[in-house]
Order: sequence, then C-alpha cells, then structure tokens
Amino acid sequence: MRALAPPTCHRHAAAPAHCSAVTFHPRAAGGGAGERVGARKGRDRTGRCGSAQPQPGPAVGPVCAAAPGNMARRSPPRNGVGGHDFDSKKKRKVAEIYQALNSDPIDVAALRRMAISEGGLLTDEIRCKVWPKLLSVNTDDLPPLPGKELREDNKDYQQVLLDVRRSLRRFPPGMPDDQREGLQEELIDIILHVLKRNPQLHYYQGYHDIVVTFLLVVGDRLATALVEKLSTHHLRDFMDPTMDNTKHILNYLMPIIDQVNPEVHDFMQSAEVGTIFALSWLITWFGHVLSDFRHVVRLYDFFLACHPLMPIYFAAVIVLYREQEVLDCECDMASVHHLLSQIPQDLPYETLISRAGDLFVQFPPSELAREAAQQQAERTAASTFKDFELASVQQRPDTVLRQRFRERLRGEERTKSILTKPRTNRFVKLAVMGLTVALGAAALAVVKSALEWAPKFELQIFP
Repeated sequence: MRALAPPTCHRHAAAPAHCSAVTFHPRAAGGGAGERVGARKGRDRTGRCGSAQPQPGPAVGPVCAAAPGNMARRSPPRNGVGGHDFDSKKKRKVAEIYQALNSDPIDVAALRRMAISEGGLLTDEIRCKVWPKLLSVNTDDLPPLPGKELREDNKDYQQVLLDVRRSLRRFPPGMPDDQREGLQEELIDIILHVLKRNPQLHYYQGYHDIVVTFLLVVGDRLATALVEKLSTHHLRDFMDPTMDNTKHILNYLMPIIDQVNPEVHDFMQSAEVGTIFALSWLITWFGHVLSDFRHVVRLYDFFLACHPLMPIYFAAVIVLYREQEVLDCECDMASVHHLLSQIPQDLPYETLISRAGDLFVQFPPSELAREAAQQQAERTAASTFKDFELASVQQRPDTVLRQRFRERLRGEERTKSILTKPRTNRFVKLAVMGLTVALGAAALAVVKSALEWAPKFELQIFP
C-alpha cells in the first residue's frame, strides 16, 4: 500500500477561518475559497488530489473542551495562542491524520476523531483523502465521468437546471465566468448521474447545495462517487417521494431543545413556530444558509464522521445558542420564524460542534424517539381539535399569551397557556448543568455511535 504524505504545497494550505474557537487560534478552520480555486485547477480529471513530502510530528488528540451547559451567546475568547503554537498543533494533527491513513488497515476511528475535533480536516487536500474513507468509497475504482446523454428525456433535468443556475453564490467570489459555468455543467451531470443509477431516489430542491460542496472540494469524478454513497445513506430519507421521513427527523429538534432548555422549548411551542425554519439547514447540511465556504466544509467534516442525525443536533444548538434572542422575541409564529430563519454568519462553530457532540452523547436518538413520534402525533387534526375547541370557547386573544410570557420572564410563577395542550410525561432533567462532556470523551462516544451505524452502511475500507 502506497504511503500517503502530508501536503506541503502552498495552494493547499489552510486559510484563516473567521470563527470562535475554544483552544485553537481562530484561524483554525478549513481551506478557503482561494484554496478551492487553486486546488480545482491543479486536480486532474480523476478527481484525486496530489501529495507532497511528509512532515513528521507527534500525534495530537481532541483538544476542544465542551461549552458550558448554558448556551446563551458569549463573547469569543481572547487570542491567547501564538502563531507558532497554532502551527505546531496543526502540524501534529496533520501528522496524525496521515498516520491513520497509512495504517494497515486504515484507522477509520482515528480519522473520525480528527474530523470531529477542533479544526476538522484542516485543508481540502486532506479532505480528498479522508472523505472517501469516511464514506467507504474505493478511490481506485471510481465510476466514469457522467455524460451529457443523461439530460435526454430526464424528468428531473429542468428542475436541476433551474436550481443550478440559481446557485451562483455557492461558487468562490471572483471565479471567472467560464470556469464557474463549466463547474455548473459538471454539477448538473453529477446529479443526473446519481439519480439515473438510483431510480429509488427522488430529487429535492437543496440537493444541489450538497453536491456543489463535494464538487468544489474533490473534483467531479470523486464527487460523483461520494455523492452517490451519501445519497443512499445519510441523505436517503430526504430523497423519498414524500417528506414524511424528513419531517420525522425534524421532529427530533424540539425534544433536544426541551432536554436542555425547557423555557425556550415552551416559548417556541406557544408561538407555534414549528420546525420548518430548520428545513433548509437539515436538507442542505447548512450549505444553503452559510455564506463562508470554510464553515460549510468544516461542518461537512463533522457530519461525515458522525451519525446521520447529527445535523439536527447541530440545528438544536444553534437555537439554544440564540436563547436570549428567542425569549426577547414576540411570542407569535411569524416573529419567531423570521428570527430563527435568519441564521447568524458569525457563530462560534467550533464551540457549537463540540456542544452538538455532547448533546448526542447525553440524549442519543434512541432516547428521544418516543418524544419525536409524539411531536408528529400532536400535529394531527384529531389531536389538536380539543385545543382549537377550547380556544374558540374562551376567545382568548394572542395578547394574553404574550403578556403571560412577559410575566414569566420577569420571574413570576410560570403558568400554562390555555392555547396549548397540558403536557403529560413531563421529564424534567438537569440536562447539561454540571454534566457537560469534554470533546475528548464526547468525540469517542460519537465516533463509537458512527462506527456502530456504519456496518448497516456496508463499511469497507480500501487501501
């Protein structure tokens, strides 16, 4: 087996990331737009990336501590780490990644830990090598490049074409028009190729936001293989003919929030905001709503290394992070939906990634499944008619609901709204207070859950 070596060329060096980190210097996210363009030009049509000479160094483990239980907004930490210290940590992490890649067999668990831990996989050069291992794709047996004949008599072609034409902002600013247009053509072909080979999959708007991320990082041929594997596993529920399974995944959002912050949960329930604000987050892995590509690929590192439901845990920690904004909002559906739909671009991504891993460990999907199913049941017409009837009889205006919440926020005794159904089976948990798990432990547990799930996904690691 050919040994892989850490990259040293400047065009694949990690660009600074504008995010709040806990231990690393804030420059610690993945490669930026300039790297993507350079890497794209230097990559052959096989979709493989090159490598350079090794830079040996001691192994580095997860270093990010978990955020405290209270997810309210905090100021980013001061920069107390020198550039030399940051570079040293980065080199050690790169060395450990390549050590895992060169192991026989490949140490997939270590690669998952590196993808989860602070900074993720650092560069697109490394992602070219690690993402296929996380998805169990054999890079020595890639499918041929998709052909234009796929566009003939294809029921999805027109919708895919429209979505891709509207995706200008997903490409690096300043990219020449002819290069961008060429990539858009490749994007169309990849999508149609995957759909043609898998007729059980149904295209959805937002799918192209995921595919373009892989295209920009690894090139068209490798992206085709990775996207096909992702579509038949992580994204499978989104590609059903109906949205039933997608809605079921969204139903995990409120139970997660309830475990950590019942006040935010109750406020959102009373506002009847639902979970539709998080739909685009979930089905595009946040690719549609984040403007900085470095943050997008950092999240993809995380999601590819974890259980398929991890994106909904990340959605929950975003809501919890904005706790005060939510509680200060008018308690009506339109206001809360508008607030939550406008996702901030300056989120402390590393802190939130760590927190999402913690919540997955503390409240795994198996423990939330019953509450998620109950969320769906409570939205049916039969189960909500009693509330509707009660509200009609008593004629309580929405201003009463708002006033009750203002009183509760001032510290008065909490009361239940007459417009909401009395809650049963109310499990009051301390959630995160004093129980926060450091990322080192959380990453191990998250990786373990991912590896336990992986056999269902036919995990085979190729040299």
